[in-house]
Amino acid sequence: MALPAYLEQGKGDTAVFLLHGVGGGKEAWAHNQPIPASHGYRTIAWDMPGYGASQALASCSNTSLAEALKTLIEHTGAKRNVVLGHSMGGMLAQELAALHPQLVHGLVFYSTSPAFGKADGAWQQQFLQSRFAPLDQGLGMAGLAGKLVPTMFAPDAEPVRVAEAAALMARVPADSYRAALSAIVSFNRLAALGDIAVPTLCLAGELDQNAPPAVVEKMASRIPGAAYVCLPGVGHIANIEQPHLFNGAVLTFLKQHFPT
Repeated sequence: MALPAYLEQGKGDTAVFLLHGVGGGKEAWAHNQPIPASHGYRTIAWDMPGYGASQALASCSNTSLAEALKTLIEHTGAKRNVVLGHSMGGMLAQELAALHPQLVHGLVFYSTSPAFGKADGAWQQQFLQSRFAPLDQGLGMAGLAGKLVPTMFAPDAEPVRVAEAAALMARVPADSYRAALSAIVSFNRLAALGDIAVPTLCLAGELDQNAPPAVVEKMASRIPGAAYVCLPGVGHIANIEQPHLFNGAVLTFLKQHFPT
């Protein structure tokens, strides 16, 4: 399996792997990656296969994506691995923890869910149709991003932050976007939450409509010893919308459980 592309900052025994969502890329963490790196943590932001500089997989599934992440983690060879996943990235973090728990020493599930449902379920198919419709109409990823990204921010979010996230999504190849969404509609690791035995933070945005706080809080309640934090006044992409809030919560978790 080809090694995924990644950006690395910082040094230390603890590596923090930053997994973007379906509309992102390794550059999504530009406001975040330097903070733990400046506090003695090694930070690694990947391009999921098919995104950015990473080669697409022959078959895109939750399992194959988790195996690609395993390849990256083993390549970097850190003493401890903390996996931080946003939205779809959070699902891949759960998949990795279920398949290869020996590689995971800490988890941050950020604006994500433990289950999407059945791939052939009516709601899931309606979801895919709604996300693919702008592409089918010829609007392209830029047109899709222009419609979708503003709904993921707070109403009073700074326009420059919304534009930044939209530009990231616009650069995602349409085929990769379709493949990623088609993979996650079958995601379900709800039954595995109780088996997680490492320090875990479940992080939500107060105004997130994609992964509402109630969903994230319930997820935390199913993980032994997990912490739950809800960031006030932000939507689904808090790490770009209000990076100081996001960075503070993550750094507090890291310092508590993985002191440098």
